[in-house]
Amino acid sequence: MTNYRDLITIEPGKRGGKPCIRGMRITVYDVLEYLASGMTPEQILADFPYLTPDDIQACLSYAADRERHQLASTA
Repeated sequence: MTNYRDLITIEPGKRGGKPCIRGMRITVYDVLEYLASGMTPEQILADFPYLTPDDIQACLSYAADRERHQLASTA
């Protein structure tokens, strides 16, 4: 798996500066919301053929890393 930092981009003028996948207009939040609603990675990939399995894994890794940093800052 590629490092999520190679796939997740943040651009101030795109989607309000939210973290996006490879500079596209789909955000990490979008993918996480699809997963949380019960969609499988395979369903997401079928609905969004421009995404890859690494993109979905990068979203999960990004969220885990962000959570880890938030927990560390409150400790």
